Amino acid sequence: MTTATISRKDAARPARVKAGPDRESILSRSAAMLIMGVFTFYFLVPIWWLFVSSTKTVGQFTTTIPLWFTPDAIPTFFNNLGRLFTYNDSVFVKWIVNSVLYAGAGAFIGTVIGAMCGYALAKYQFRGREAIFNVVLSGVLVPATALALPLFLIFSQIQLTNTFWSVFLPSIVSPFGVYLARIYASSSVPDELLEAARLDGSGEVRTFFTVSVRLMAPALITIFLFQFVAIWNNFFLPLIMLRDQTLFPLTLGLYSWNSQIGQLPDLRSFVIIGAFVSIIPLIIAFLSLQRFWSSGLAAGSVK
Repeated sequence: MTTATISRKDAARPARVKAGPDRESILSRSAAMLIMGVFTFYFLVPIWWLFVSSTKTVGQFTTTIPLWFTPDAIPTFFNNLGRLFTYNDSVFVKWIVNSVLYAGAGAFIGTVIGAMCGYALAKYQFRGREAIFNVVLSGVLVPATALALPLFLIFSQIQLTNTFWSVFLPSIVSPFGVYLARIYASSSVPDELLEAARLDGSGEVRTFFTVSVRLMAPALITIFLFQFVAIWNNFFLPLIMLRDQTLFPLTLGLYSWNSQIGQLPDLRSFVIIGAFVSIIPLIIAFLSLQRFWSSGLAAGSVK
């Protein structure tokens, strides 16, 4: 058999399709989608239950389908909202304002302080830098509940308990923010760019706010969101610091209502719809700031 004959037979033989890797790829993607779908369902069901329950009266909680609406869902929902915002001299509105102040201002100031400290630890050489960073890193490992009682004793000595500052001041300190800012500044802010800014006559503070902050934007957004969520959901510190109901954040206010359901059953609907309203700012914050994450990741991928 000649070589030409063998070549013609090989050419006529149908090529085998290697379906192994493609099948594995399809199976892995399907498994990943299934797992993500299960976890998405797990996290969204409580939110869906809150939303559906917010459209019901107290008597409908046990007489209707738990995860579906009643025929009068829309008018009942707005009626519940109106009663919630006007109950007890609109105390719920005060709790919302308090939470926005605690979380918004505290997260902003905490982000600025954390970014400046992390940037200094990353870009300046000075004695004791690593020791300071190790202390900050140890602060990340200490749970906030372990610091609540010492903070209460400190603020009671200076007579600041049951005030706005007793909850606000501890909220502006973020060891995790310092840690993340240092790690990100080390990798995203080139030393050559800082030297060029200094040669152009830019001061250190101006260079930080005009150059470094823009390069660190994804990390700063992350720090802000983590700090915002932590302060918004903070419960134990306001519990031991505050006694005045008008200073309560949403978490403590809803807890105080929930503890009175045995005496006032109508508060059950207020607690449920109040819990639903309390998660709306978190959803808005994440959805509105998500684009900064995406732009930051895209910019970092081409550097």
